[in-house]
This record gives sequence, C-alpha cells and structure tokens, in this order.
Amino acid sequence: MGFLVTIVISFILIYAAGVVRYIPNDRIGVVEKLWSSSGSVRHGLLALKGEAGFQPDLLRGGFHFFAPFQYRVHIHPMVSVTQGKIGYVFARDGVDLPAGQTLADNARIPHFLNVRAFLEAGGQKGPQRRILREGTHIINPALFVVMTEEATYALHMNATEREYYGKMRALLDERGGFTPVVIKEPNGSHASDQLAVVTVQDGPALPRDELLAPDVGDTHNSFQEPERFLAAGGKRGRQERVLVEGTYYINRLFATVEFITKTIIPVGYVGVVVSYTGRKGVDTSGTEYSHGELVEHGCRGVWRDPLMPGKYAFNTYAGKIELVPTTNFVLMWQSNMSGSNFDSNLREITLITKDAFEPQLPLSVVVHIDYRKAPMVVQRFGNVKQLVEQTLDPMVSSYFKNVSQTHTFIELIQTRSELQANASIDMRERFHAYSLEFQEVLIGTPKAQPGDNKIEDILVQLRDRQIAREQVETFAQKQIAADKQRELREAERRAEKQSELTASLVDISIKENQGSAAVKAAEKRRQEVEALAQAERFKQETEGLGRAAAVRSVGEAEAAAIKAKSEALEGDGADKQLMQTVMLRLAEAFETARVPLVPQVQIGAQSEGNAFSTLLAIMGSLKAGELAAIASRDTHG
Repeated sequence: MGFLVTIVISFILIYAAGVVRYIPNDRIGVVEKLWSSSGSVRHGLLALKGEAGFQPDLLRGGFHFFAPFQYRVHIHPMVSVTQGKIGYVFARDGVDLPAGQTLADNARIPHFLNVRAFLEAGGQKGPQRRILREGTHIINPALFVVMTEEATYALHMNATEREYYGKMRALLDERGGFTPVVIKEPNGSHASDQLAVVTVQDGPALPRDELLAPDVGDTHNSFQEPERFLAAGGKRGRQERVLVEGTYYINRLFATVEFITKTIIPVGYVGVVVSYTGRKGVDTSGTEYSHGELVEHGCRGVWRDPLMPGKYAFNTYAGKIELVPTTNFVLMWQSNMSGSNFDSNLREITLITKDAFEPQLPLSVVVHIDYRKAPMVVQRFGNVKQLVEQTLDPMVSSYFKNVSQTHTFIELIQTRSELQANASIDMRERFHAYSLEFQEVLIGTPKAQPGDNKIEDILVQLRDRQIAREQVETFAQKQIAADKQRELREAERRAEKQSELTASLVDISIKENQGSAAVKAAEKRRQEVEALAQAERFKQETEGLGRAAAVRSVGEAEAAAIKAKSEALEGDGADKQLMQTVMLRLAEAFETARVPLVPQVQIGAQSEGNAFSTLLAIMGSLKAGELAAIASRDTHG
C-alpha cells in the first residue's frame, strides 16, 4: 500500500514538473519556455533564439519529455477549414504595416506553417492577404489567429483582442467572407443573370480623375491572388473588370463584391454606350456634326458603334447603356394612353382655330431611328425620352397650332385627311434634321376641353345633317329595294309559268314556220298565175291586134262611106245618122270578130291600138267635129 502511494505521488510530481507530456494525434502542442539562460524575449512575441517565451516550433501527437519545471505545453486543436469555405489568418507579431497598406504583404511568405520562416522573411502583422482553403492546417496559435466560419483559433486572447476579432468576424459575416463568390448560370424560374463588381480595399490609390481602376489583365486569377494583382499595377477602388459565372475564392478583407445584373439589349433595340472611364479618344463624328464627339470602343465618351441585341457583362459603374429602338415606335399625344416607353408625359395639343374655338387634338406619330445614327441621337439629346419631351413635343405642338389658326373648326374636321397628308410632308424634313426618320402622322378627332359645350353643339348639328342625308339615302335605297322586290316577284311568277311559256313559245314558233311555208306556197302560186296571165294576155293581144286591124279596115271603109253620105246630107240630122250608122257597124264587127271590148288581162300601162280605144277615138273625133260646126254657125249667125 505504501509502495502504491509512492508511485502515485511520483507521477504527480513528474506531471507537475512538466517532465513528460502526452499530445493526442489530432492536437498540437505550443511550447512555452518558462526560464532560460538566454533570458526573456526582447523583441516580438515568440522566442526565436531560445529565450524564455513561446517557442516557434509546435509539438505533434505522442509523448514528449522536458527538463523539469522549465517548459509548459499548451494543447490546442488543429485549424480545420470546412470544404468549400475560407479561413482568414491574423498575425500577432511581425513587421508593422506601412501607411496606406491594409493587409499584410505575403509576397515572400509561402505559407503559415513555419513561424520562424515567416518572421525571418519579414512577415507583417495584422490581417494577411493570403487565405486558407479547405483542410487541416498546422498553425501556431501563439503567433497566428485563424478565423473560420465555425471557430476562432487563438492562444490566450485578452479582452481587447476578443473585442477586435469579434468585430472582424462581424465584418466578414456581413461580406459573406467565409464562403467563396459563386455566380451561377441562369437556372429555370429562379435564374438571375448576375455578374460581380469587385472593389479592392488595398493597394495604391486611383489618380484624381479616375473613377474605376483599369483592367490589368487576368494574371491575378480574377482577384484570387492579391500579390499578383498588385504586382501587375492593380489599384485600390472599384474595378472596371467584372466577374462572370464561376466560383471565386476571394479574400473579402482584400476585395468586396457587389452583384449586379447583366445588361440585356432586346431585339429591336441597340445599346449606345456612354463610358465614364478609359483613355481620351479621337472624335470620329466628322466636321459636319457639331453636337459632341463620338469615340472608339474603350474610350471615354459616347462610343461610335452601338451594341447589337444580346447579353453583355457590362459594368454599370463604368458607364451606362442607352437603349435606342430600331423598329418603328409610336408617340401618342393623348392622355392616359401610350404607344411606347417615351410618351408617358405627352398630352393632347390645345389648338386655337380661325373661328376662336379651342379644341384639343389627339395625335399619333410613327418614328424610326436608324441604328447607325443612334449614337448621334444619344450624344445630342441624352436619350430618346428627352428627345421626345424636349424637342419633338414642342415642335409638333407648334406646327399644329400654326395650322389650326388658318382653319375653322368645321374645316379641321372635314379636311382632316388633307391636313394629315400635308403634315406628313412638312414634318419629314424637320425630323430628318434631328437624325430621325418620320414615318407617318395620324390625326384624331378634335374634342372639346372639359366644360366646353360649344364644340359639342357644332358636332350635334353636323350629326343631324348627316342623319338627314342618311335618311334621304335610306328612302332612295328602300325604293330601289321595292323595285327589286317587284322584279323578283315577277321573276318568280315567270319562273312558275316557265313551262307554259315555253310551250306557247314553241307553238308560236311552229305557227310562224307554218305561216312562212304558206307564204312561200302562195308566192309560188302567184308567180305561176302571173306567168299564165302574161301568156294569155300575149295570146289575146296578138289575136285582138289582128282582128282590130280587120275591123279598123272595115270601119275606115264604112267611115269613108258614111262621111260621103254625111257630106251629101249635110246638117245635124246627117251627123247623127252618121254616128248611129258607125256605131251599128262597129257593133256588128265586134260581134262577128268575137273580140272583147276590153282586154281580160291588162298588165302595165294602158295598151294602145285595141278596139275599144279605136272606138273611143272615132267617137271623140265625131263629137269634136260636131262641136266645131256649132261654133262656126254661131259665129256666122
């Protein structure tokens, strides 16, 4: 029993004397030398030359033996940085930071594992530019304070240090400093086309007239290697270069990031870049353009070449992009209505007509901008909205106010198409002077201002006139419709009787054909009768001429005898006796010759030399002689 007590007391004395110490394999031991023949540390925190104090070298797992009562071992966990996280290192000892430097320079420090090498190489105290990536790190907590998302690794911090590192942790949490910068590609409905603007917190300051630090290339691996960035000439401040999709392990004490959205230029637009940074460029607008300069890409000012439709990782702190439509857009001078994004402040134009009416004229103008002239429009007016409100609105309003003063209100309404055509011609040249292409103007119906009933009275009268005209036209159309309806009914009845009408037309055609045949037959018979009559006539005339000649001979002989007798008789009685004798002889001659007194057929003019004519001639001559004798007696008596 006494032996066991002796052994226990011996172990307690050995532990108390610090002769033997055991360090677990997942821990480290920080050696503190309590006394030394070399004395205490005169400069710095760690004893690099065997002095009393914290030693630069760490102890790893296992048993370690020391001289009694000379050393103290502080067992601490290893530094562990979670996968995909970032750890920050703060040096308690080293060279003081120069003025203007924010973080410790690690250009000559390969790592933080060797404290002696760090201090001998001139390592600086304070927050370090180099960060720790995921994994386990063997770092002396007596010199370095390591801050991860889960814990702060340090040895014996006093109240002041705890307050300082508490503020640093709050700052890193605010900046999201324990996680890398992750910019994702668009993904479904939660997509956001982002990019990151970087602001460097360390390095030389920008020149006086510069707003953004110029791009120094990508030797710094997208700001992940601060020493290379500064060696390449990088400056403190907001950077012109931006970060796009990817994961970036950036020291947030060295550089902060701000997420902005990419610039999208939709189809139907171009983007005119107004750059705030860059070198001074040469004016490319030409001598005839006097409204400003147009410069090349990358220069400060308005870029000559606009950006075509697409998506751009444009740093909005480096400039702005003015969208200019390249398709036709409509400007509407009408309240509560808009034809584009540029006419929200336009209202109806108030006119004063020749007859002192004050109507309001709604108006629409179709405009087009040539994409090659878009930079000129932006250089001259700033943007399209300012162009519309400060230039086009006063110009168009003035034009129509001037025109309205030469027309009455009724003329404005009745000659709207003519006014619209003239306005299209006049305003085309005016728009061209502003690098715009005028397409069309559409004039609405003038309307009264609120509370003005005079214009409405005029419109009521015009409507009444039109209604009267329409009624007259309606009556005329109704009459035409009635006539058409009558014709339709007649046509329907005609259609109903079509079969009977067709049969009657066929009968008429048959009868006409039969009548034509009868006419032809009668004509044929007439021609036959005429031929027979001519033949019979010729025969009778021939026979009659012969007989008449014989009778004429006998009659002439008888006449001679009678004349002789008459002369012998002398006196009225003799003449009468002679006439009777001649007539008696002629009758006998006709009876004997059987010659008709009048021809049975007589064609053409009156025939000469027939018996009847001969008889009449004889009778006429006798009567003439009688009348001559009477006249002679009267004369002599």
